[in-house]
Amino acid sequence: MGSAADPYEARDEIKRLDPDVVTLDIELPRMNGIEFLEKIMTHRPTPVIMISSHTASGSELSVKALAKGAFDCVCKPGVSDPDSFAQLNELVKAAAASRIGRRRRPAAATEAMPVWTAKSQMPIVIGASTGGVEALTTLFSTFPEDCPPTFVVQHMPPGFTASLAQRLNAKIRPRVVEATHHMTVSKGMIAIAPAGDRHMSLMKKDVLHCRLRAGERVNGHCPSVDVLFNSACDALGGDCVAVLLTGMGSDGAEGLLSLRRAGAVTLGQDKATSVVYGMSRTAKEIGAVCREVPIRQMGNYIEKALAGQLKGDAPMVRSA
Repeated sequence: MGSAADPYEARDEIKRLDPDVVTLDIELPRMNGIEFLEKIMTHRPTPVIMISSHTASGSELSVKALAKGAFDCVCKPGVSDPDSFAQLNELVKAAAASRIGRRRRPAAATEAMPVWTAKSQMPIVIGASTGGVEALTTLFSTFPEDCPPTFVVQHMPPGFTASLAQRLNAKIRPRVVEATHHMTVSKGMIAIAPAGDRHMSLMKKDVLHCRLRAGERVNGHCPSVDVLFNSACDALGGDCVAVLLTGMGSDGAEGLLSLRRAGAVTLGQDKATSVVYGMSRTAKEIGAVCREVPIRQMGNYIEKALAGQLKGDAPMVRSA
């Protein structure tokens, strides 16, 4: 292990120690953490965990860091979250085992922009965790302005999802919003579940809307991808497209299986383009994934599903 007081010292320590993981403060003397992250990812790709403040500016910079390839972000302990570093050990272990530094960096989203011809407004539900900011940016860059109503659970520290929605809005054609209770979500909208202590679920009567409800963590998370997917199964049955992206753990796998059994098209991000091949791997192992897809092709497969060119065939149920 090593430590450094600023990025210039850190550069020398990285050369000397060749670390498996770097933890990097957003706010540093002589050079800010974002600039140094860019240098690390350009010259010596290494898993980087960002350490952020709970402030709005800290959240905004952290989301920017995640979009530039940081492995994950942890808030500094504070009055509102004194135990925020409790997960740091597991994050460091996962970062060391991740594919950052060994994988090809995802190509720019503009390299392969599919032309959507499907007119279906069948809703899309998406779950993501570690590596998800970069994956969502790549995926949503392929979405048309009038995309179907889309719902996202992205595991993040509280307060970060507003910055994520703002950043995505500046880069993509559909309108991205942080979901609110009973918000109606229509075509051309992407609703992101606010990070914190409420789960997001779908409700459909005359219109499709989302509900935010306080609850215990599910699979260690609130909001949980499984809660979103299971609610989509109840509200929509097989009339949706479900996508599980890069991330640690197994959140979303069981919900994805329920959706596949209901007839929905279920897609998982493949190992080669996942920062952490965890959630989608678990989903694949239990038979929840119809197709495993590289992130740069995910938009094309969603469009095929909406056009009826992919079928959500139910998985074989094995008897004991």
